[in-house]
Amino acid sequence: MWRVGILTVSDKGAQGKRKDVSGEEIRRLVPLIKGTVAVYEIVPDEQEVIENALIRMADEERLDLVLTTGGTGLSLRDVTPEATKRVMDREVPGIPEAMRMTTLEKTKFAMLSRSVAGTRGQTLMINLPGSPKAVRECLEAVLEVLPHALKILHGTIKDHGKIRK
Repeated sequence: MWRVGILTVSDKGAQGKRKDVSGEEIRRLVPLIKGTVAVYEIVPDEQEVIENALIRMADEERLDLVLTTGGTGLSLRDVTPEATKRVMDREVPGIPEAMRMTTLEKTKFAMLSRSVAGTRGQTLMINLPGSPKAVRECLEAVLEVLPHALKILHGTIKDHGKIRK
């Protein structure tokens, strides 16, 4: 079972003024990768707060996967990608590229997403947009490859196609 963290980035959500529908959409999809939600947090759109949450989830909680939702657009308060880049060791550009390619088929606004993905230690971090529909569409584009990516990250796959136990 993969241990997953959900980090919702929303000023109104952190203040209790908005229900976190996007985080709940992530929670609904996590079992499809044989994952369980181990940590769930809502934080405001503050870069340092986001960075600290990501570091804690990777380094202290040792989660396998952290999925963020919100803060990936063009507003001045949208700083989730910057926070993620600051704390990751390595970027995994194919994941957000695949999400954008897939969602561009549904809406031209997908090109405005600034989502990034990367690793910190053995934790894979992926930024998702803030709407439940966009979360679902983006995750559906990459869900199939996530278990394989996590196995590689954890060293259980040394040669592609051969799984070591």
